[in-house]
Amino acid sequence: MPTTTEATNQPRRTLLLTGASRGIGHATVIRFSSAGWRVLTCSRHPFPEQCPWGAGPEDHVQVDLSDVADTARAIDDIRERLEGGQLHALVNNAAISPKGEGGKRLNAVETDMEAWAKIFQVNFFAPIMMAQGLINELQAAKGSVVNVTSIAGSRVHPFAGSAYATSKAALAALTREMAHDFGRLGVRVNAIAPGEINTSILSPGTDKIVEQQIPLQRLGTPDEVAKIIYVLCTETSSYVNGAEIHINGGQHV
Repeated sequence: MPTTTEATNQPRRTLLLTGASRGIGHATVIRFSSAGWRVLTCSRHPFPEQCPWGAGPEDHVQVDLSDVADTARAIDDIRERLEGGQLHALVNNAAISPKGEGGKRLNAVETDMEAWAKIFQVNFFAPIMMAQGLINELQAAKGSVVNVTSIAGSRVHPFAGSAYATSKAALAALTREMAHDFGRLGVRVNAIAPGEINTSILSPGTDKIVEQQIPLQRLGTPDEVAKIIYVLCTETSSYVNGAEIHINGGQHV
């Protein structure tokens, strides 16, 4: 066990999190901040004036991940902000799942190509852009990447659209490829696949899924997801690489 002095002398670890403004992202910020990490956040929105975790605008990057050029600009910005040129964890949490009129699920027949392209840019291409763009900083820290996939990536879901679901399936496959390639650089890459989590974006009818499909008979909480993300970014999971962890109360069985 390290002494108190040794622990104090350890450099402060840094997390970069996309999609930090609500739900799982919000809980993840709180979890890492509480453990003493510096948390850099990315979202479409400017830094919130009423920030609950005591960060400042210098730790927030406003970026439109659906725009390739703006994402590249943000990566350059992030690189300049990293102390010591090290990034200890990258969590690709940002995602979009558009709905049709009245909240209708967008299926494979009706979703137009513009929507497919935008969804894949945010949900699939942005994560690999972030990881590639910050590979030197991740390697310097022997860091960890966590991609947030979904239960919808492995089964047809009554609410998640076809483009969202397939983008998450692609992200799961990308996680395996990254684990193989980044692992040789000392960077671990894993994924978490949440099921029905109690956030503000739950669809009407989720209660039926809980009753009929989830053995634990309840929704998950954002903090339950954040705790697993935290484990995957720390020494506790030092030999875990290329895994996709299901966080769904048994919904996938």
